[in-house]
Amino acid sequence: MQPGDRVRVDRGDVTNEGVLLPSTTRDHLVVKLDGGYNVGIDRDTAAVEVLESGARDVDEGADAGGGEASEITFDSDLPTISLISTGGTIASTVDYRTGAVTAQFDAEDVLRAVPDLAGRANYRGRVVANILSENMDPSIWRELATAVREEIESGADGVVVMHGTDTMQYSASALSFVLDSPVPVVFTGSQRSADRPSSDNVMNAVCAVEAAKAAHAETLVCMHATQSDDACALHRGTRVRKNHTSRRDAFETVGAEPLGLIDYAAAAEAGADGDAADAAIEWNRDPLSRGKAVDGDGDTSVDIGFYPDLDADVELVKFTPGMDPAAWDYLDGKDGVVIEGTGLGHVHTDLIDRIAELVEDGTVVAMTSQCLEGRVCDRVYDTGRDLLDAGVVEAGDTLPGTAKVKLMWALANVSDPADAMGRDLAGELTEESQPWR
Repeated sequence: MQPGDRVRVDRGDVTNEGVLLPSTTRDHLVVKLDGGYNVGIDRDTAAVEVLESGARDVDEGADAGGGEASEITFDSDLPTISLISTGGTIASTVDYRTGAVTAQFDAEDVLRAVPDLAGRANYRGRVVANILSENMDPSIWRELATAVREEIESGADGVVVMHGTDTMQYSASALSFVLDSPVPVVFTGSQRSADRPSSDNVMNAVCAVEAAKAAHAETLVCMHATQSDDACALHRGTRVRKNHTSRRDAFETVGAEPLGLIDYAAAAEAGADGDAADAAIEWNRDPLSRGKAVDGDGDTSVDIGFYPDLDADVELVKFTPGMDPAAWDYLDGKDGVVIEGTGLGHVHTDLIDRIAELVEDGTVVAMTSQCLEGRVCDRVYDTGRDLLDAGVVEAGDTLPGTAKVKLMWALANVSDPADAMGRDLAGELTEESQPWR
């Protein structure tokens, strides 16, 4: 019996079947069940039968699940979609050395793992990073934006970015500010890895590719709209938030319906028909239109706005009752600070002088709300008026995470970043809060 063997383990009335994993102790067995979960078993109380020796190669770690590579054909009648991988669960499988899920696939591996993508487009694969999304940072956002621009300049009709879900909303916001794309840029991911029966990777990937072929130029997040496999929601990159740790429909557009919905059955049938891809989408609001080719000096090219500079010296801080003002000492000298205040945008009155000191030292301080919906208004209560007197900038109904990314961008690209925080730049700030518009 060796790690990688497929085994059946009996313990009294309980039987478990799966792949034996390496264990950190001699007293316990660790088995990867077919459902994707690991179970630890007391070795002394278990009867083990080896069903298949060497079912998994532990030394190689992650593999593609044993499937054969899909044949990727190129057809001049098909649109070209660039698949850019940054890692995350949609590009993950089981590492049978550790029993954990690991991000190992590049874009071509995703095509092999999701054969449903074949025949829908011509694909180009590119790896920008191979990380779990908690390790994302502004330097990788710049690399990602550069890669997207280069793919569009090389003729891509749309771009799908495969990304971990935990920080997808930040990256989608970053590209919304950094890149003025004439074609769709669609972020997608998976809440559950491909080795699990309930994985959402196939549906999300198919819908994302079809959304990238459609007639719009939005930067979107495409994920399950419900717990069922019926539709994917298309969320604007600056208005989306992950609101559940593990549900397949974890992402929501805050304060409104999603920008659109894409019917999975219709998307699955769309195939190479671009018109069918558009027919699969029901837009709740008019999306941005695709850009047109610009003819200059006899050359045809696409017009891409590209503003990659980001000031990473920005912090997002959350006010909580009873917090020690000393917790904010590390903000001294920061170029920008975004505050998650309570309600309409408040903090304890003892912190107002501290905030005024930051502003006087040149820090741009923007106020957002911890509430999931509604907007900041610091003109209602005395505390709010005192915050405005201290130099705080109201960020309206901009989501706190989006506000942090926006301030990074504004500090590096506009002459008056404080003013920019009160204006809509990429669909992040609505004129007034009207739920379910």
